[in-house]
Amino acid sequence: MFTLFYVSRRRASALSALLASVALAASTSIAHAAVGQIKLAALGDDASVTLFYPTDATEQKVQRGPFELSLAVDAPPATARSNGRLVVISHGSGGNAWVHADLARALVNEGFVVAFPLHRGDNSADPGKPGPDSWKQRPAEVSRAIDAVAKDPRFAPGIDFSRVGMYGMSAGGHTALSMAGGAWSPGNFRRHCEAHIDEDFATCVGLIVRQSSGWVGALKRWVALAVIRSRFDDDTLHTHHDPRVAAVVAGVPAASDFELSSLANPRVPLAFVTAGRDAWLVPKFHSERVLAACTTCIRLADMRSAGHGALLSPFPPGISGLLADLLNDPPGFDRSQLPAVDARIVGFFRQHLIGAPASAAVAP
Repeated sequence: MFTLFYVSRRRASALSALLASVALAASTSIAHAAVGQIKLAALGDDASVTLFYPTDATEQKVQRGPFELSLAVDAPPATARSNGRLVVISHGSGGNAWVHADLARALVNEGFVVAFPLHRGDNSADPGKPGPDSWKQRPAEVSRAIDAVAKDPRFAPGIDFSRVGMYGMSAGGHTALSMAGGAWSPGNFRRHCEAHIDEDFATCVGLIVRQSSGWVGALKRWVALAVIRSRFDDDTLHTHHDPRVAAVVAGVPAASDFELSSLANPRVPLAFVTAGRDAWLVPKFHSERVLAACTTCIRLADMRSAGHGALLSPFPPGISGLLADLLNDPPGFDRSQLPAVDARIVGFFRQHLIGAPASAAVAP
């Protein structure tokens, strides 16, 4: 089970208020709307934006990649069921909207409209440019996803675009930290790998090669560092500011390349979901590093027995090899806790975007 942390008095006060609102509303039953799903036209060179939203239409079983989901496709929005707020979700490397469909449903059940940009060069259909190359362009893609919703006459009139929420997982968590005011550089990524490649090998090398011991491992390490040093020699700090984004949640984020001073006091409320057995983004170099430096951040949930793929829900079937080693749930991890984690994320956005209590159920 996940546990809650109280890192400072300021964080404790904020988290206590959140939990109080969640507990208060947990006893209130509401009639949930059906979940609509539609794709909005691309802006410029972006891919289309996948939108989930409340609707009064009837859901049908549809196939989305390997998943059978229940959705009302291309249905009209039910404006009366909306809470007037938008949340953008940034998927991880090689991801898409469907692996976060359960969180999207939890948000829609609370009245949110949920937008998923498909990040160019780093998604399930086009995975060729992960890592820092993708991290540079992702925040602007999030902003253009907001623009796409704001241009659509079916959705724009019912949304307050001055208070948008943003959630990201893994590489999407890196995007989330950027949207919260974080500054990072390719040079910081290089320095991290020079210092910690043996301890954080998957972060530095990705899925190209498996870590080994002995002389084979030493050769892999030498080649990897040579490539990293040649590609990531730029110390330019990358930042992105979108004043519409008013609250951010980062799930198991890539964070080793951020300037900690830029996240010591984020410009918006910032919360984390962490996984104690993450072998892809080793926590002490990523989420824990930022949490230790941040004076205002809160940890919504610490899934101590979870691996990197815990927040993928539904979980993609049929993965194998190194990817499976990095994403599959470790022995002993219980996925039945995920709805409660989603409820805390929903409650955080209700508190900071609306100032209203959450009505999503929370497990004891």
